[in-house]
Amino acid sequence: MMNNITNLSSLLILEGFGLSEEATFPAFLFATFGYMVIVFCNLLLIFTIILNRSLHQPMYLLLINLPINDLMGSSALFPQVLKEFLLNNRTIEFPVCVTQAFVMHIYGTGAVFILAAMAYDRYIAICFPLRYGSIMTISHLIRIIMLMWLFNLLMIGVLFYLLLRLPRCRSVIAHTYCDNPSLLKLVCADTTVNNIYGLLTLAFTQPFIVGLILYSYLRILMACFRSKSTDAKTKALQTCATHLIVFFLIECLGLFTIISYRLPYLSPQLRKFIAVSTLIFPPMLNPIIYGINTKEVKTKFIKMVKKKLRLV
Repeated sequence: MMNNITNLSSLLILEGFGLSEEATFPAFLFATFGYMVIVFCNLLLIFTIILNRSLHQPMYLLLINLPINDLMGSSALFPQVLKEFLLNNRTIEFPVCVTQAFVMHIYGTGAVFILAAMAYDRYIAICFPLRYGSIMTISHLIRIIMLMWLFNLLMIGVLFYLLLRLPRCRSVIAHTYCDNPSLLKLVCADTTVNNIYGLLTLAFTQPFIVGLILYSYLRILMACFRSKSTDAKTKALQTCATHLIVFFLIECLGLFTIISYRLPYLSPQLRKFIAVSTLIFPPMLNPIIYGINTKEVKTKFIKMVKKKLRLV
């Protein structure tokens, strides 16, 4: 056993998508187009917020974290997928695999943390409008953003520290990309501590975040129905609907991914598609949803385009 561990190659083999030769090139084109759309739309949202001082408000400064997070997640996935489709190469170096898995877990946890912070901001803005300016100060906003990312990095950092301390004796990743569960299957040691830590983090963070988001929007809806202002009610409900659509999209895709691996009769191709869907659809749809449904962002973007066209 020790010789096997010592002589183990740092090169891993991914399970891959198992596409036929005829389907590989269309899949490459689809993946390339999808990645280009994700990068373009998310960068567009980021620069729209950065370049417009009127959008330098707590709501939009929290929102900008979402496209940054989406770009991290999709950029961890797509280069490896495009390499597989273009070169028919399913190998990946172990350090690259660990990095990919680490970034993907940061993305997954970060998405719900950001949405929880945005829900808190909207809760203060709508339920305590007169105190909003005194509560959501720049210093308070910076603390929220720093705590959000630091807690995410710490939690996922411990998860991967527990993983990397264990010896590895296998080289085949039984998945289309690298993540903590697939890397754990390469280990030839007791993973009880890792499993307990993973379950505990899920058990503590998920109910807290889901509870915070649902409580915030429930209070917002109650405040809306008590409000006599039709415009304020419409705007608040639109904001709630936008945030909840994104939240339920991420939660449902994550749930489908977990369930798909526990359904033996599900086709392998469908299971693989569900596995990558969390890293495709939210990063693609988030900037479109916020760009279309958020009037201020849409207005500023249109003004930016018109200004650039006049300069040309």
